[in-house]
Amino acid sequence: MNALIEQFDLIATSTGGIAKLRELILSLAVRGQLVPQNPGDEPASELLKKIRTEKNRLIAEGKIKRDKPLAEIGEDEKPHELPVGWEWARFGEVILASDAGWSPSCDSIPREGDRWGVLKVSAVTWGEFRPDENKALPDHLDPRPECEVQAGDFLLSRANTEELVARSVVAWNPPARLMLSDKLIRLHLSGLIDKKLFCFINNSADSRPHYIANASGTSSSMKNVSREVILTLPVPVPPASEQSRIVAKVEELMALCDRLEAEQGHAARVQGHWVEAALDQLAESADADEFRRHWQHLAEHFDTLFTTPASIERLNATLLQLAVRGKLAAQNPSDEPASELLKQIRAEKDRLIAEGKIKRDKPLPPVTDAEKSYALPEGWEWVRLETIADIGTGTTPSRAVPEYWNPGEIPWVASGETGNPFISATTESVSTFALNDTSLRLYPVHTLVIALYGQGKTRGQISELLIEATTNQACAAIVPILGDPEHKEYIKQYFRKMYEEIREEAAGGAQPNLNVGKIKSVLIPLPPLAEQSRIVAQVEKLLALTAELKTRLSAAQTKQAHLAETLIAEVC
Repeated sequence: MNALIEQFDLIATSTGGIAKLRELILSLAVRGQLVPQNPGDEPASELLKKIRTEKNRLIAEGKIKRDKPLAEIGEDEKPHELPVGWEWARFGEVILASDAGWSPSCDSIPREGDRWGVLKVSAVTWGEFRPDENKALPDHLDPRPECEVQAGDFLLSRANTEELVARSVVAWNPPARLMLSDKLIRLHLSGLIDKKLFCFINNSADSRPHYIANASGTSSSMKNVSREVILTLPVPVPPASEQSRIVAKVEELMALCDRLEAEQGHAARVQGHWVEAALDQLAESADADEFRRHWQHLAEHFDTLFTTPASIERLNATLLQLAVRGKLAAQNPSDEPASELLKQIRAEKDRLIAEGKIKRDKPLPPVTDAEKSYALPEGWEWVRLETIADIGTGTTPSRAVPEYWNPGEIPWVASGETGNPFISATTESVSTFALNDTSLRLYPVHTLVIALYGQGKTRGQISELLIEATTNQACAAIVPILGDPEHKEYIKQYFRKMYEEIREEAAGGAQPNLNVGKIKSVLIPLPPLAEQSRIVAQVEKLLALTAELKTRLSAAQTKQAHLAETLIAEVC
């Protein structure tokens, strides 16, 4: 216990440390390792006899129903050994009675004023009672006062996700006129035990295997536990005197966790303000010279400013933003302007069209002033992506035609494979027959592939082919007309900078989609070719520095987390 107190701050500041501390506190509490035992305490075996006597009296008085005998607890059901004076018992041995709630058909509208309401299952979660999680009882239905939640009720969720099913709370100060739903159960525990402690025990990691193993339900997201499952849970029972000492110590340590959590939150907010101010100053650099001055000042405080992966990602985003605004690399008046580069690209495109290698493009509307989101340096031009690249997509050959997939000779890219910067292999391949018989197109090495739709963060991701490959219809392939590698890399960097903006262009419901037309119309600020090379080199150099910073941060966090885990293991 002393080791825990001595290392409290170290564990708390590790990744997820406070959550680990809370879990550790409960684990120590229910194993009898949080407070010392007192040999003079009346043992739990005597407490259980008193509870049995109390039950028999209430049964004889007709106040509760006769309970069924519970099976002895087998050794394989006991997750750990107990201190002297403690006993294992079934939960049902300390529960006098139970009752469920009511689930009338009503809309999920919070009640107002003195109106009756029905608690939702979300009101009981992780030991925290949330009475605001309720729905209003319709006016045409009469309330059932016998289902009303009373102060001190021990409530348990009978139906919930696997993670939350059978979580319990003690409703110390419930508002009036709230009824239980039938997804909750009220347990009437013996007054001889501490409700708070048994809430800790029921919610502890030691109890989860019992509930998960015995929960019913075909859905992986929603499970149910029966009253019988609850009653048969093995629970550790400490002497009555020790129970109050345990609860007092748990509350003391949890309050310390709350304080540390608040302090960390405040420190994180202050840190965030400093990072925001530093990056704002960097982003407001008027030119490359001013950027260098700001960067030099920022670099002196890297390790104190950028202490989270999120802050480093924000730094990377700022660098890419500066790059495509012409503020990262110096301009050179002798550079051939982008207008001349566009003439070269047009000539190359006409040659490829004449040779039948790409389709003839239609004239594009000029870029209007309203479309230009910021002013460009001298020699730059706003262009639509279609002006400088050949853009296409792919398809999914019919699975009903085995010949399209066997033999798998040609790599076939799916949108999920754009998560890495480069694609050197694919999960699936198609046949040469599929390439010739469908609308598939074989794209060359160094083609850029952007995901048009997909789960999570997939939409808008960009990658680069290191192999010749086809794609499915959820990808857009970008083949720059000009074969210059720095030109291709500049386009790739621009799409990395535009990730969030590109995602916002998606349309649709449950799974918003981009399309090839939207990718073709993306506006790109095009620098002179020589400056593109300087920008690419500067971005790569600076992103290498931030990658090194992220690696150091990750290593430090891993080391601290490992140390915290070691300390936790020693405490246990």
